[in-house]
Amino acid sequence: MLYTSTRKKLENITSTKAILQGISEEGGLFIPTELPKMDFTLDELSKWGYQELAYRVIKLFFEDIKEEDLKHCITHAYDEKFDTKEITPLVHTKTANFLELFHGPTIAFKDMALSILPYFMLVSKKYNKEEKDIVILTATSGDTGKAALEGFANVEGTKIIVFFPQDGVSEVQKRQMLTTEGDNTLVVGVEGNFDDCQTTVKEIFADKEFAKEIADKNYKFSSANSINIGRLVPQVAYYFAAYGKMMKDGKLKAGEAMNVVVPTGNFGNILAAYYAKQMGLPIQKLICASNTNKVLFDFLQTGTYDRNRAFHLTTSPSMDILISSNLERLLYHISGESTEEVCSLMNALKTKGQYTISDEMKANLKDFYGGYADDQMTKDYIKKVYNEENYLMDTHTAVAYAVYDTYVKDTKDHTPTVIISTASPYKFTGSVMSAIDEKYEGVNDFTLLEEMHHLIQGAMPKAMDQIATRPIKHKKVCEVQGMKQVVSDFLV
Repeated sequence: MLYTSTRKKLENITSTKAILQGISEEGGLFIPTELPKMDFTLDELSKWGYQELAYRVIKLFFEDIKEEDLKHCITHAYDEKFDTKEITPLVHTKTANFLELFHGPTIAFKDMALSILPYFMLVSKKYNKEEKDIVILTATSGDTGKAALEGFANVEGTKIIVFFPQDGVSEVQKRQMLTTEGDNTLVVGVEGNFDDCQTTVKEIFADKEFAKEIADKNYKFSSANSINIGRLVPQVAYYFAAYGKMMKDGKLKAGEAMNVVVPTGNFGNILAAYYAKQMGLPIQKLICASNTNKVLFDFLQTGTYDRNRAFHLTTSPSMDILISSNLERLLYHISGESTEEVCSLMNALKTKGQYTISDEMKANLKDFYGGYADDQMTKDYIKKVYNEENYLMDTHTAVAYAVYDTYVKDTKDHTPTVIISTASPYKFTGSVMSAIDEKYEGVNDFTLLEEMHHLIQGAMPKAMDQIATRPIKHKKVCEVQGMKQVVSDFLV
């Protein structure tokens, strides 16, 4: 299994080289030269634990990693740092099935991939005889940052720099990042939005002169964003886990179709579902749920991707994104693997802020359905599901539920469906609690942690324990144009 770029045909790129490099030299994203097919039966899915299932899926993508090394990565990633042995429990309510991906150390779905990426990175470094220290450079809309910091803090031979929009994450998300320990970590608030952070990080990656400058200091850049194939592939596994759990719980039989609903910002999470479908998992509809920043909804409706629009700060901040980086990988697949077409579309996005795909490419999006929910709908569905089904959703999961409910009403499609629950409600206490009762409006997020704890049975997640009193370790804030200098100053 070798890898190529979305923007230039490459040869002999192994998975470990792609993981180490993060992004292709010309700015493209690494993708398999051919998507693998399942080499196991659907019946087996309901019998495996998560570690075995993850191994069986991931090894099909990363064939150059030896069995013992891959198993080492998996067993050390999915261990007691998760608060449930199941790793990804499937919860059934009266009207829906929620795959909870928030039981890791930062209580968000990014833990599913970022718990394993540092191990992939170290294996890749060893296999490629890379002697330079790896600098993980990451932009975050809220969850990736802390999960990456959690994974890479104090990992020998690495440094990690995380940029986040200063006013574009929840107070809990911000506090999680700013209290991060580790001499090799740097967290920086940026006076801009997530797209500003992400675009500038990509520009830093593409700056060959700067790469030489840091190489002279014995450093090499890589990424922990889902533009890194080492981030994306582990996410494919939990869709197979969802199907296995649906079978085990009697919600469907082997071979029957399943729909998935994914709250979507950067597109990596739903792209992982698309890859699972291409591998042979019977996913029928890929339901893409957006918030008010509905650039993906409009794209799926019209075939035109247009980021020239107002940017909205919403109660589901991890989806406040107008440039969905992983969509580039899908464009490569639906264009018949045309690097020329992808380059043309990405150039149009960069220069004009928009592009339109061909009718043929649009026809290849038939498996996707787009929907969106604004903040009021999000609030209404949090309250409705809590009151009627005694299940407390975070804001992103509520966007997904709202879109799912609309989809069923519009299409009358009652195919068994899994909603991807991407974050714990503890991460967005203010928005969630005020949705349940207006008396919580304006109350401090950290005060509301205890109030929420009274509503949810079970222990407070370790990630939230004493978070309000942890000392702030990172205080740097910069303008967008100052990000490169911040990186340079840190790498001395």
